[in-house]
Amino acid sequence: MIPTLAYSPCPNDTYIFAALTNGLIEAPPVTVVLDDVEALNAAAREGHHAFTKVSYGAIPYLTSTYRLLRSGGALGRGCGPLVVAKPDMSDAPKDLFALSRRALYAVPGELTTAYLLLRLALGFTPRTAIMRFDQIIDAVTSGDVDAGLIIHESRFTYQDRGLIAYADLGAWWEGETGKPIPLGAILARRDLDTATAMTYDAAIKASLRYARAHEAAILPYVREHASEMDENVMRRHIETYVNEFSNDVGEEGTAAVRALFARASAAQLIPANAIAEFV
Repeated sequence: MIPTLAYSPCPNDTYIFAALTNGLIEAPPVTVVLDDVEALNAAAREGHHAFTKVSYGAIPYLTSTYRLLRSGGALGRGCGPLVVAKPDMSDAPKDLFALSRRALYAVPGELTTAYLLLRLALGFTPRTAIMRFDQIIDAVTSGDVDAGLIIHESRFTYQDRGLIAYADLGAWWEGETGKPIPLGAILARRDLDTATAMTYDAAIKASLRYARAHEAAILPYVREHASEMDENVMRRHIETYVNEFSNDVGEEGTAAVRALFARASAAQLIPANAIAEFV
């Protein structure tokens, strides 16, 4: 049976996987599933896909079913989620910690790394409205919520809607730890032996190398799934989220993951002693 590979339609994912998905490199076949990251987090809890992109915030609940690949993920600096709100919010000054405890936050999912970081930064669990990431800016501008926790391309477009950033949770994390922020990873289901998992890990690395060397060949696939996105936003998205950690998480990346899990475990936000096991 051809294994499933699930990832989001966001430009960083489609850029990384374009060559593998479209047969542009020599690699084992995959059946591709594209979905929102929180939907992928939920599907992973059921073990639906052989290989899948998930949030690091979801991984502590998946360790009995999945191991992590070293390639294809999203880690980095200057790429963290933002808390945005209208500039005329009554809770001035414009700072995350000045927002009322009664504030209602739109968040892109309970298992997202963004939501985990928000709770770590606040020191408490806020009132939330769960919605798709691409609905959050509309919810803030309409006044349905007091603030929005934005990820993906929304970090490049919120100012166009008249919103301001109350907090950059990636900057908060880097200031607290000095480490890059672990956002998402590719998982391999545990019923796949190590050799098979490593073969696909190598294929993902090869797919990214091909994309770097032959962008003209893969960008039509990226654009196809970013049809509602401005070309400049699409390219900024790729530049922000595809980096050296996408090729291999490395020692710096694994240290960042350990730090995230240790802090979240100490705050009793994830299962105690959660460990990310890499293939």
